Parts: sequence; C-alpha cells; structure tokens
Amino acid sequence: MHYVLIVLLMIFISSCKTQNDSVYHLYFLGGQSNMDGYGYNDDLPDELKKEFEDVYIFHGNSMPDDTIVDGRGVWELLGPGHGAGFISDGISSHYSDRFGCEISFAATIKDLRPDEKIAILKYSRGGTSIDEEAAGSAGSWDPGYKNGDGINQYDHFLAAVHNALSCKDINNDGKEDKLIPSGIVWMQGESDADFTEEIAMRYYSNLSGLMVLIRKSLGPDSIPVVIGRISDSGNDPSGKVWEHMDIVRKAQHQFAEEDANAAIVTTTDSYDYSDKWHYDSEGFIDLGEQFAIKLDSLMN
Repeated sequence: MHYVLIVLLMIFISSCKTQNDSVYHLYFLGGQSNMDGYGYNDDLPDELKKEFEDVYIFHGNSMPDDTIVDGRGVWELLGPGHGAGFISDGISSHYSDRFGCEISFAATIKDLRPDEKIAILKYSRGGTSIDEEAAGSAGSWDPGYKNGDGINQYDHFLAAVHNALSCKDINNDGKEDKLIPSGIVWMQGESDADFTEEIAMRYYSNLSGLMVLIRKSLGPDSIPVVIGRISDSGNDPSGKVWEHMDIVRKAQHQFAEEDANAAIVTTTDSYDYSDKWHYDSEGFIDLGEQFAIKLDSLMN
C-alpha cells in the first residue's frame, strides 16, 4: 500500500500545471516529540511571536498506529502554536501554547533566502520510533509495518503529503501556486535508543531507508536532508535517559557522512531541558536556526 501511494503522489506532483501565481519552496519537518516542539509561546521574542508573511504551514494531524489514515490539515500562515498539543480537523486548527523548531527555522530561511517564499509541511508524533519493535504505544515509522498490512506513522505521513499537495492554492488568493520540494528536516531517534542494543544497531539502515522513501514521496531523490543529533538530559537515576544513545548517534553521523545531500546538527548537546525528555524554549529556537543554516549550506 505504501508504494502505490508514493507512485500516485509522484504522478500528482509531475502533472501540476506550471502556470501559477506564486512559487513556494517546500520543506518537510518530521520526527518525534522534539520535532513536535515543547517550547512555550510566551518565551518567544517579539520578532518570532507573530504570523510570518509569505510563510505557510500545513501541519498534518497526528494519530496513533492502527487507526484510520489521517494526515488532515489546512494551509495557513505560520505563527506560534504548532507545538505539542496542536490538532487539526482539516478545516480549522486548534493551536497549542507550545512551539517547535518551525518558527525559528522559517525566520532564518527568510533571512538567508529573502527572495523565496516558504511552505512548511509538518508531521510528527511524540515517542515514535522508526523500528517497529520499538514502537511501544506511541507508534513507528517503519514502512514495512506489519508486512505492509498495518497503518502506522508512515501512512499518516503519506496522507499528510497527499492532503497538502492536493491544495493548489495554498495562499487562498484564487490562483494556483507551485511548490518546489527543497528540504527535509528530521528530529528523531530517542525511542530507537531506548529499547535494545539490537534495535539501536538497526538505526542506520532504518533511517537511510526511510529517508529514501520520504524523498520519493516529495519528489527528487536528491532533496537535501538535515537531521538533529539526539542528546540526553541525564535526568535519570542511571544518569542516562536513552540507554543506547551512543549507538544511534553514531548511526546518525554515518548517515550524514555517507549521504552527499545530508548534514547533521550537533548543537543539541548544549541545550537545557524543560523536563526529562524535551529541550527548553531557547533550545527549540536554536534548533530551528541550526536546521536552516545547515539546509541552506546543502542547497548552496
């Protein structure tokens, strides 16, 4: 089922008309809870606590595995409230009091590429692994979930892509817009580091395989990818929250080194935490900035 959806999405993208009102560079933001975002809107500086001109976001509704395929959302101007707790019914959005890296990411991309309009597609779910065996109650992104017979995060992601790209007028001005797939930002891996050594050892192959398919779902195989290196608050009796973190981090670096169109953000080691698992507001602001800088360097 996954591969049929990818083919249909590629046909849809290639068949879009070229006459349009506006051209937007499309960025996908995905992963688990540190992509969801646990920064507090009230902590945002004034220059980030606003709606962004010419920056639109489609935030796909997050659902557990083995539920009806979702991915509902609506294109709207980017502003605070797209962090943990955000919900969409495909018609309107219920904003949370949190933000993720999308805010500072967009602001930094606009600074680096002032002549470009930005479209962000976000789909993430807290606690999710890539490996099916590490899914727990949160879910997994494994494209081969239940031998292709189950519904998981990968299916919800594909639905979000389909729903986002099915809208040909994202700024709602009555004219068709063109979306150019320009980058993938991935913040995930903690859950794969929290189960067994065997699962952590599979992270490189799981990550590489998933990025191949996410690239295909958006368009060109060469879309640049920036991943965030997982880190640890140390707020655990054992001194380490993610038991097999070092294995996953090594896999993340291997991916960034071996993929010519990939890079890794490592400033996460310097962030403070708001709880055992999540960065504080300043961390999420820096994370978005670093993602944008790395992505801009790959695009250049």
